[in-house]
Amino acid sequence: MTIRAVVIALLIVLSRCAWSADGVIAVKSPYQVGDTLDRLEILVTDKGMTVFARIDHAAGAATVGKALRPTQLLIFGNPKGGTPFMVCAQTVAIDLPLKMLAWRDEGGQVWLAYNDPVFLARRHGVQDCPVVHKIAMVLAELAALAVAP
Repeated sequence: MTIRAVVIALLIVLSRCAWSADGVIAVKSPYQVGDTLDRLEILVTDKGMTVFARIDHAAGAATVGKALRPTQLLIFGNPKGGTPFMVCAQTVAIDLPLKMLAWRDEGGQVWLAYNDPVFLARRHGVQDCPVVHKIAMVLAELAALAVAP
């Protein structure tokens, strides 16, 4: 992917970013929760990453008699990115593999969110870790493409 394409993807994500909690980047999705993660899963595997799990929290809530709006988590990664990050600080492993969460809020809006790798680097005291910005760009690209019309 060219630098131009990455910058465009990042701008798309930032323009759609409606809120962020400390260290979480969230973008609006025009798709339903399941469709958003279906699109993301295809993108992740097309990039050569491994999907470790997909967790449907609403289905889990239903097993204990609780109602939860659609909420699904995709856990994925690649040792090419994760290992260098952990070499900078092994404690980063508690935040890996990477995750993206899709959910529908009380107003019916679907969101796609992920942990900001720059925030994670700061959290683990490795702000200068060379792989962090590449991971951030990949996640921004994945999110932008997953929610693109």
